[in-house]
Amino acid sequence: MALDIKKIKEEFIELLRSTKRAGIEDVMKDLEEWGFYEAPASAGHHLNVAGGLVQHSLNTCKAALAVYEGMKTLEPYLANEVKRESVIIASLLHDVCKTDIYKPTVKRRKNQLGIWEDSEGYKVTYKNFPMGHGEKSVILLLCSGLELFDDEMLAIRWHMGAWGVNMNSYEDQRNYDTARMLYPLVAIVQTADGLAASIMERTGGEIDEM
Repeated sequence: MALDIKKIKEEFIELLRSTKRAGIEDVMKDLEEWGFYEAPASAGHHLNVAGGLVQHSLNTCKAALAVYEGMKTLEPYLANEVKRESVIIASLLHDVCKTDIYKPTVKRRKNQLGIWEDSEGYKVTYKNFPMGHGEKSVILLLCSGLELFDDEMLAIRWHMGAWGVNMNSYEDQRNYDTARMLYPLVAIVQTADGLAASIMERTGGEIDEM
């Protein structure tokens, strides 16, 4: 599945620029330099193709905005607690940590006839900057000069939900639970990330292989 990277990139940039956040232009320059727009979203699961990462980021943003608008009809106070620009920034940039971890490789896979053959894919390496997942995204963005509010940093940090929590760490569990209770944006981005991967990006082939 080949993606129209140019089109996806233009939509991504337009949304990001719409926030008019200080430092956003510097972030976009760094994303270009890091290879963000050509990176896959995973090594062997959702959108594991060139451009998959920016497509996943865009899908997460669209899902997050839908969740945000929907929840405002149920809980109108949400408009006072969460800014639309924060939803866009946290969802579009939650996975910049993935930019440098997927490297092209050749894998052995069975084709539809059950015969093993060489197939282009990606392998995972963390040696460039082994700083974790959500926390790595936050650090990269801050180092790029982007101004982030507390709820945005925490939404990015904890976007993996329980999957990003060390269950052997009482401190991790308390920090995650506290972040969710204090900042609704955390739950919005976490929910949107799951909706994007599980609904918007699932394929018939993946379902058939289950």
